[in-house]
Amino acid sequence: MADNLAMTTDRFDAEVLNSDVPVLVDFWAPWCGPCRMIAGSVAEVATELEGRAKVFKVDVDENGEIASRYGIMSIPALVVFKGGEEVDRMVGMGPKEAIKNLVEKFI
Repeated sequence: MADNLAMTTDRFDAEVLNSDVPVLVDFWAPWCGPCRMIAGSVAEVATELEGRAKVFKVDVDENGEIASRYGIMSIPALVVFKGGEEVDRMVGMGPKEAIKNLVEKFI
């Protein structure tokens, strides 16, 4: 995982909820096989949408408060925020294009 994508509880509100562009948050854990399988796609989407959207990864083991706040029960869970609100969600694995489309419709 790219360190620049890592999100922590203390920065979540400022970086995600107060963002002026849509934000994709990947809720994951290091022990989660499907999470590791989509990590490359999530990183590619972050690069491709740079400047138009933000992408962050939240380790649910280290930041359980955020996961609880948004009712994350299964991972990977990809949640899109816009204007401080959750606007869409995808749970489970998906192809890169599905992940990118999840965010692009809110740009």
